[in-house]
Amino acid sequence: MVRVTRSRGQLVVLAALALALALVPMTLAYLQLGYDEDVESTTVTDDTTRDVERTLQRALVDTSGDVPARYDWGEREDAAAAVRDRLQPTIESVTTTSADSTGAVTVSPNATRASVWATRNCPSGPARNFGPCERDGGLVVQERAGRTHVLAFAVDVTVTTDDTERATTMVLTVPS
Repeated sequence: MVRVTRSRGQLVVLAALALALALVPMTLAYLQLGYDEDVESTTVTDDTTRDVERTLQRALVDTSGDVPARYDWGEREDAAAAVRDRLQPTIESVTTTSADSTGAVTVSPNATRASVWATRNCPSGPARNFGPCERDGGLVVQERAGRTHVLAFAVDVTVTTDDTERATTMVLTVPS
């Protein structure tokens, strides 16, 4: 009977050892799930990106509102240049303000994304209601009744903090 007790004791010790070894990787995985630094960085870059998007969206609507009244279709390059010039102070403000508080922000026009947006969103063919769309830098303009209308502005926004970098391409649109 003494042998049975000794075997049973060894079996209990072996089971406890196996359980301890199984708990080590589970404990490490659990500790990594609670790592706060990643959560904070992602939140900062996401919040900053949303703030930049809202600010640029408002600025685009404000700066392009009078374009149809001021520029006919033949002056579309001048209209696009005027909108870009009027957007520049807002872009500089966004990059300067963000750099002071949350990290570096860069904003640059994305002509390729503007072309893709124009191809997908501007109808073509003989039955369309408006004239052609054209891309000028990151801006998309369209001819409507002989006037120039700004439809969209495609930009790349990069938010860089001490420990992360988030790059986003966004297309800001002007409501019709």
